[in-house]
Amino acid sequence: MKYRQLGDTELSISEVSFGTWGIGGDWGQSSDAEAIKGLELAMDRGVNFFDTADVYGGGHAEKLLAKATKGKEDTVHIATKFCRAGDIHDLHTYSEEVVRRYCEDSLKRLERERIDLYQIHCPPLEVLKDGRVFEVLDKLQAEGKIRHYGVSVETVEEGLYCLGVPGVKALQFIFNLFRQKPLQELFPKANASGRGILVRLPLASGLLTGKFNENTTFSENDHRNFNANGEAFNVGETFAGLPFEKGVELARELSWIAEGRVSMARASMRWILDCPDITCVIPGFKNTRQVEDNLGAIDVPSFSPGEMQRLKQFYEEKVAEHIRGAY
Repeated sequence: MKYRQLGDTELSISEVSFGTWGIGGDWGQSSDAEAIKGLELAMDRGVNFFDTADVYGGGHAEKLLAKATKGKEDTVHIATKFCRAGDIHDLHTYSEEVVRRYCEDSLKRLERERIDLYQIHCPPLEVLKDGRVFEVLDKLQAEGKIRHYGVSVETVEEGLYCLGVPGVKALQFIFNLFRQKPLQELFPKANASGRGILVRLPLASGLLTGKFNENTTFSENDHRNFNANGEAFNVGETFAGLPFEKGVELARELSWIAEGRVSMARASMRWILDCPDITCVIPGFKNTRQVEDNLGAIDVPSFSPGEMQRLKQFYEEKVAEHIRGAY
């Protein structure tokens, strides 16, 4: 495993880490036993960073992390998120009273005394501009409840605004071969200002595994079913904002990236890891097989300059116009 510094913090984290949305809920059926095995395998392979949220399974993902990381609180770092258990447009959701309660509840579920990275969970831009939530986070940091804080954002505009907030140490962003926009301005500026970048949904909800076809279906409790067109939350969180059938078509055109790189999934994450501004990629998983496959991205060959240009051109000419949702 290779490790990268999280911005200008003291945290050194595994370049392939893991998100826990899948084992918490909203990705169809999952097994707690398999989830724990996956977490243990990841840690055995050197993974020392996991991303979660208080709404993943109503806190279930946080409890699974507590069980798997017991006794490893000093060596395995956890990032969690808050605000989406309430009305994200109501400023009261970001008041000291409410945020303190969110924080304490997460600490109890995680069975920890401190959260390594506490992130606002995709708040509207007007909340960020109001600024009071950052004052609350400064207090929690001063009290030792959180080590650092950051923001999980949906748009480049939101990310750029956060770079002007001194206490924000990390940004979490959707970034993959189907969503390349942050490469132009956001990522270079974040890197230059000492901010870490966590990449979520690197496989575009599974599209970039190349395993789906136009007839693939998803269970009712899977966001790839109930949020396919943004019915529940930002459509960009599902299939990178692409209509499913168009995403399948585009993924088929990208099948060449797997040549010499074992699989499309590993190749897709290798492309992300080759971006110099990225701290880590946080794919999801449900079982040990998926953990193994994701970790395999570390060892596959990088893309040549010519291939990188081909992928950039593919995005600009065939993908960008089809992306829906705030970006």
